[in-house]
Amino acid sequence: MVRAELAALARKPKGEQLPLSEDPDGWARDTDVLIAERAAAVAKRERVALPSSLSVSQLVELAADPDALARRLRRPLPFPPNPVARRGTAFHVWLEKRFGSRALLDVDELPGAADGDAAPDAELEELKAAFLAGGWANRVPHEVEVPFACEVDGVSLRGRMDAVFADPDGGWTVVDWKTGRPPDGAHLPALTVQLAAYRLAWAGLAGVPVGHVRAAFHYVRHDHTLRPADLLDLGGLRDLLRSVPTG
Repeated sequence: MVRAELAALARKPKGEQLPLSEDPDGWARDTDVLIAERAAAVAKRERVALPSSLSVSQLVELAADPDALARRLRRPLPFPPNPVARRGTAFHVWLEKRFGSRALLDVDELPGAADGDAAPDAELEELKAAFLAGGWANRVPHEVEVPFACEVDGVSLRGRMDAVFADPDGGWTVVDWKTGRPPDGAHLPALTVQLAAYRLAWAGLAGVPVGHVRAAFHYVRHDHTLRPADLLDLGGLRDLLRSVPTG
């Protein structure tokens, strides 16, 4: 009997109800309901209204966990202060003063806002000593705390670059200071989206080809500069934004 009912379900055209005599237990009806509910749930989960503006930290979240970003975009709620986003701020402020700049920052542009594991401000003296002993201490940046907004596929990406250095070959290097630990291989691809956005933004601000701009993370405590290869270009960032179905 069960085999006959399953065979009848298989023969049933999509959207057509079987006669009661062929579906006495309502299998076909229940199956249709479940399929419809699942389709509605998938559509609700995946389709969001992409805003006209995204912060760089949101772009990193999109690359790392698109479902989480979609949920936040679908139901935007005010966020309580995030202590992790503010960790490392004291070091960045010290570095700003050392480089002779003081900038006013928006909440989502706080130093370390895109960092998941920034060092606590209590470790400031340790971080200062590590930076002064490192390879970037004697280099003078061209600009620091550079705000930007660049458009990609109709979406404005906004953020702030920690420092931009002029290179001897005529190119540029955008550096983002990190006070946490270097990432593992699984998390690195999403994080490099931050550098891709910085690279594109500085190319626009400086009026140079993207290929003339390099971008790097410098992990202060470890004196380790990470220069990821094959950063996304304009087309890659566009594809990333388009990976979120809208509607």
